[in-house]
Amino acid sequence: MKKEKTKSRMPQIGEAIFCIAYLVFDLIAAIVFFANAGGSRVLMLFGVLTLVLGGGDAFHLVPRVVKAFHGDSPKVEWWSGLGLMVSSITMTVFYVLLFYIWKSIFPAVSYPSVLPVLIWGSAALRILLCLFPQNNWLRPEGNPLWGIYRNLPFAVTGLCLVILFFISGNIGGYGLWMMSVAIIISFACYFPVVLLAKKKPMVGMLMMPKTMAYIWMICMGLGLIGRVV
Repeated sequence: MKKEKTKSRMPQIGEAIFCIAYLVFDLIAAIVFFANAGGSRVLMLFGVLTLVLGGGDAFHLVPRVVKAFHGDSPKVEWWSGLGLMVSSITMTVFYVLLFYIWKSIFPAVSYPSVLPVLIWGSAALRILLCLFPQNNWLRPEGNPLWGIYRNLPFAVTGLCLVILFFISGNIGGYGLWMMSVAIIISFACYFPVVLLAKKKPMVGMLMMPKTMAYIWMICMGLGLIGRVV
């Protein structure tokens, strides 16, 4: 029985190791950005963006790691729910920061004036919706309907960034057009989890490729070290 129990927990332990590696990567990447920033606004913003991403995700992932190694408890569930709310907010801030990174790298690229309005408006609306008690963050069942409500404006935020990086293309030879691909992958993995994970927990595994997409975005930023001012 003991062997069977250990075997059944192996996927959770594997996920926990992945989460730890991701958070360590984020911390190291942020240090690298700040250490190499000098007077570079772009690298400073990437450092802040990386800390916001990793710091916010830690609120959600650390309870999952604790759950994997020590089992579930009401306290762990409470922290996990609170962490989901925090990471939902910080993910939104992530895309606002990414917008200002884009502006700093491509100041000469023109874009529809409505895009900044949509980015700020949709981001503010999502953060506001995340704060409503109807989300039931602290309950295991959550609120699937409110999951849709709060993520519709988030989709608008993401779409705006996809458009911007598509517009700038490969200007400067930075290859940042691939940021559009990474954003699309992250949302394509994220929305099935929002819609289906409560009923079909295995869908939650899509969070791993979603996380890999964010790691790819950070790696694109690391590739700018020594190339941007």
